[in-house]
Amino acid sequence: MNWIADAVALLPAQLWAALVVVMVGGFVKGFAGFGASMIWATGLALLLPPREVVPLVLMFEVASSIHLLPKIWRAVDWRSLRLLLVTTWAATPFGIYLLASVPADPMRLALAAAVLIAAVLIWRGFALKSVPGTAATAAVGASAGLLNGSMAIVGPPVILFYFSSPLGFSVGRASLVAFFLGTDSVGTVFLALQGLVTGETLRRAALFIPVVLVATSLGNRGFLKVSEARFRLVVLCLLIALAASLALHVLWSNRSMLPGLG
Repeated sequence: MNWIADAVALLPAQLWAALVVVMVGGFVKGFAGFGASMIWATGLALLLPPREVVPLVLMFEVASSIHLLPKIWRAVDWRSLRLLLVTTWAATPFGIYLLASVPADPMRLALAAAVLIAAVLIWRGFALKSVPGTAATAAVGASAGLLNGSMAIVGPPVILFYFSSPLGFSVGRASLVAFFLGTDSVGTVFLALQGLVTGETLRRAALFIPVVLVATSLGNRGFLKVSEARFRLVVLCLLIALAASLALHVLWSNRSMLPGLG
């Protein structure tokens, strides 16, 4: 195991922790269709800088979405998905600019805040009476693009869009899988053009993607066996715990700059 850790530039303990994060995220993606990138990005950001985490998360999303899409193709809400994809693609380069320009710790805190806000809103049962119109859908897509490029957590605005609307859980899950495939494949290309996909990134992806696919298959099998309410509760608890851990990690690392903690 040590030589594998050396090949991907991680300590053995970090490698084991990363494998756990990758497996949990893959299972969640397979079951719910959402939440994986938040788990991957938040968990891996405790081990690696954000600019190294973002390309990996996008690759994980592309691989897992390709794996799932044939099973849920007919349930996708293509009408809303088309507009969401176009506006997300348009805003993603601006998010990538933030990734290359903003210091690591503010990025981590912003990531933790975004995850917490999304999780709490869903937990509190935020719901819409009707499917949002064109302008609101475009605004959701633009917000998702900024998050996608800068933090690899395109999910929160779109998760709220689908799961707070009357479309239903199965339609929302399928549409999210298709959305992630469309956005993250383009996001990966943008990152590669920015020079953020390195040989080390590719070695890590080669190691972790098979684990992602196995975990995604297990999660998909569980979709029809576990109640939606129970599993969603587990996912939200995990997201909140990871976001809180990341925020505490950043604050503790900078404790000398905080009043009373130096």
